[in-house]
This record gives sequence, C-alpha cells and structure tokens, in this order.
Amino acid sequence: MTQPMFLTLADDSWQRAHYALVVAAGGLSLGRDVTIFAGGRSVLALTPDWKGLAGVISDSELETRGIAGFGELREAVLDLGATVMACEAGLRMAGLSEKDLLDGVTVRGIVSFLELAGDNPVLAL
Repeated sequence: MTQPMFLTLADDSWQRAHYALVVAAGGLSLGRDVTIFAGGRSVLALTPDWKGLAGVISDSELETRGIAGFGELREAVLDLGATVMACEAGLRMAGLSEKDLLDGVTVRGIVSFLELAGDNPVLAL
C-alpha cells in the first residue's frame, strides 16, 4: 500500500494550482490516495470558471505547447477519485459559497483536513 498524498493551496496563483493538479494527477496515476485542500483565495481553482486566479494561462495556449490544460487536469483529478476540499473561510474570503463549487468538492475547515492527514506529510504549494 502506498502512502497517501495531502496537498494544500493557500493563494490565488494559477501556476501553483495548476502544478498541484499535476502533482495530484501523478500521484493518482501511481495508485496513491490524494487529498487536496484549497484555502484562502485558492478556492477559485475549484469553481467552473477559474479565471479569477492570478496569472492564468489559457488551456488552448498550454495545449499548443503540449501541456495539459487546467480544465483537463482538474477533471482527471476528480475523475480519478481525489478528495477535494474547499476551506469554509476561504470561500468567504473569495466571496463564494458552496453552490459556486464544482460537483465533487466538499467544504471543510482546516481542522478536518489536518485530522484526515494525521501524521502524514502535507505538501503546501
């Protein structure tokens, strides 16, 4: 059995969110359980339109460079069974509510995430 992977995001950086999805997809493809916790304004990455993130590069531009787009990665991570959580306080910070999130994303607090992580390492991106 492989060690589960716990990732956390805290700001509105598109690049960090994209890379977190790359790391998550990689872990999932290796059979690892992956949990992502989006805090602060990083919750914007979990809405249908992630354009509120800072420094967005369009999926079409990425695809012309042979890089997986944000939407493709995010869909793969959800489809492969990652646990994806949005922070309650982060939603308020971003002016969002639970109804603004993608299907499959749950709203939790940091304590719930840390309880789930237990003694496992947490990778902050």
